Amino acid sequence: MLILVSDAFDASLPEKLSCFGEVTDDVTRIAEADVILVRSKTKCTREYIDSAPKCRLIIRGGVGMDNIDRAYCKEKGIIAVNTPKSSAIAVAEMAFAFMLSTASRICYYDSTMKAGEWAKKTKRSELCGKTLTLLGYGNIPRQVAVRAKAFGMTVQAYDPYVKEAEGVTLIASLEEAVRNADYISMHLPYTEETDKIMNASLISHMEKKPVVVNTGRGKTVDEAAMAAALKEGKVSWYCADVYSTEPPVKGENPILECGNVTLSPHVGANSKENLLRIGQEVYDTIDALVKEGKLK
Repeated sequence: MLILVSDAFDASLPEKLSCFGEVTDDVTRIAEADVILVRSKTKCTREYIDSAPKCRLIIRGGVGMDNIDRAYCKEKGIIAVNTPKSSAIAVAEMAFAFMLSTASRICYYDSTMKAGEWAKKTKRSELCGKTLTLLGYGNIPRQVAVRAKAFGMTVQAYDPYVKEAEGVTLIASLEEAVRNADYISMHLPYTEETDKIMNASLISHMEKKPVVVNTGRGKTVDEAAMAAALKEGKVSWYCADVYSTEPPVKGENPILECGNVTLSPHVGANSKENLLRIGQEVYDTIDALVKEGKLK
């Protein structure tokens, strides 16, 4: 079995997987690969999949699978899976770091101090007592909820596919879910249903000029509408780790032209600890399929 490590995983992973066969990061050997490991960088299009005629398994290290043509994988008899459990803590902490830094104005205080200013009159705010709306309520937002409740926030969530959420109020209507939110944290997969779900129409229902945090998928936000809302004061701040195209290009992505934003380069899942967890989940997935006789 040849395992191709196409994207960046923890450096210990190749040795860990060597018990299953040969492990390589030489992408020119894709035609020989039985298993391909990707993260968000590699786009598993039809053309890419066709270039790997021996492939029987594609593992996406992380959660979102919109970089994999799953329908074509199914047609070709290729198993395509992710590592849904691994990234919850890392991404939840990233989302919460965005909220904390915005409330406490850390970036502002840092830049003014370095500029020689003593901006003591500029007040910060607290998360305690604020209302947080989670869009999506899978593994990651559940971890965000744990942290938010520990800080004394009121937590509510919108997820039409979840019927029960202990300690969190489920809101049936998307518009109602954002109406009274001080903070909105987005954790939606990218699908036809969620394409630009955060748009001008939804923003018009927001009554409290919230902080919006997106550590989910960039294409779930209409970035032009968000930029307009930021400039008009309908949204007070936007924090993003993900973008409609990555990396975002200045002059093409209007979010980059806004002052009231905090941005990072899609690193939510890139903690050292999480890369180790992803590696273990990759190992467990391959091991299970080998034991089931689906891989040799």
